[in-house]
Amino acid sequence: MIAYLKKLLFLTPLTTMALLCSCNQEHKEDGYVAYFGGEIINPNSKFVYLCKDNEVIDTIELDSKNRFLQKYDSLAPGMYTFKHDPEYQYIYFDKNDSLMIRLNTNEFDSSLTFCGRGDEKNNFLMELFLKNEDDRNASFDLFDKDFLTYSKAIDKEYNATKAFYLRRQTEVNWSEDFDLYAKNMMDMHYFSKKEMYPFVHKRRTSESVCSFLPKDYYSFRKNIDYNNEKLTNFSPFVRYLTSMLNNVTCSENDKSLDNNIKKLQIADSIFTNVKIKNTILNNIAFMYLLEDQNVMNNKAFLEKYFKLSTDKEKQKEIKKIGESIQMLAPNKPLLKVDLIDTQEKPVDIKNILTKNTVVFFWTSEAKSHMNLAHKRASELQARFPNWNFISINIDDSPTKWKETLSKYSFKNTTELHATNFEDLKEKWVITKIHRVMLVNANGTIKNGFVNLFDAQFESYLK
Repeated sequence: MIAYLKKLLFLTPLTTMALLCSCNQEHKEDGYVAYFGGEIINPNSKFVYLCKDNEVIDTIELDSKNRFLQKYDSLAPGMYTFKHDPEYQYIYFDKNDSLMIRLNTNEFDSSLTFCGRGDEKNNFLMELFLKNEDDRNASFDLFDKDFLTYSKAIDKEYNATKAFYLRRQTEVNWSEDFDLYAKNMMDMHYFSKKEMYPFVHKRRTSESVCSFLPKDYYSFRKNIDYNNEKLTNFSPFVRYLTSMLNNVTCSENDKSLDNNIKKLQIADSIFTNVKIKNTILNNIAFMYLLEDQNVMNNKAFLEKYFKLSTDKEKQKEIKKIGESIQMLAPNKPLLKVDLIDTQEKPVDIKNILTKNTVVFFWTSEAKSHMNLAHKRASELQARFPNWNFISINIDDSPTKWKETLSKYSFKNTTELHATNFEDLKEKWVITKIHRVMLVNANGTIKNGFVNLFDAQFESYLK
């Protein structure tokens, strides 16, 4: 079987995919033998990693044609992820599945297709993921609407998605275990929107909608299994839990110490599964440390976190993040990272600071944010000429960055590219693309944690 598959990899991509699909049901294996292979177009590295529960279980090297194929003598059925840094995606293996992937890193998610035995359920999950992403991007302005308008819109979208899910469930006849993930990907996206509406609407419009919510608005919560260990690292589930905790602890100051300690306490009471509890506690700690740079507050928060968390390894990571964040406190010197200009010449950011400067980040993978951020920067520069604006791209390669720049006419910004994202991430704690830093002309930090689209952002420039 594996020799046959290797021969297929040397055919043209379309022929390979067609043959694998056509032989979908021909081969039968005893035991739990499975195959994983495929082709990576425009690879970022020479490796693909197969992971289970966030742990790498196999490192696979691409050949000279950027293809790979691996046989597993015994692969337990279940949900896995495969990573090709910096991206990852889910892949579900049933017993004896032989799955091939094909993707282009320039459009990692939208180009990903599966073929071979087990392809239908995985292609469904990918299509559902993309539907949710499109819906999330299109729903930004919907949070400003009144409750009835918002509710009708999300119900309509959910009903359409559910019809799609039920149709494909009947056609593919997937396993009960796979259905756990498929149904959660559908439901948790919808439930997240229900949780987000009250606090996001209030934040954006200053209007509380709590009195307008039906008594059964949160009835879906009682049907959620908060302690299913299989969902511990499943991103739709984790995203929902984050939204739910933000909602139930919503206050005038969502970044407050008391509010976030309350989140820790609620998580401790809701989750009886230790693995899930630790994951949620870690997420709360991580997000809080990014929002509050008060040393005394951080100390009090971490004392509570360390009492509740039993994950010693993650405790070390959280402590390290806290230390890195303190290096970005006001008046601290901005640490040097590896940057290049459009001529691919190294740049020390301190050497090009002539005024107080706004530093923002973008990637061509998020084109909506890319355009909005540059537009916003250009408008602000015109209104605040005493400030400069530096735009740092975090794409994987300078080539991809320059190709994007050639297609757009960004104005009033200095365009740079980060050549070592891991170093940038560690030193500047860049974990969210919306993050912005305000830097003084002397190279010290004015404010290391702001958002270009915050309603109060302009007040920082006055």
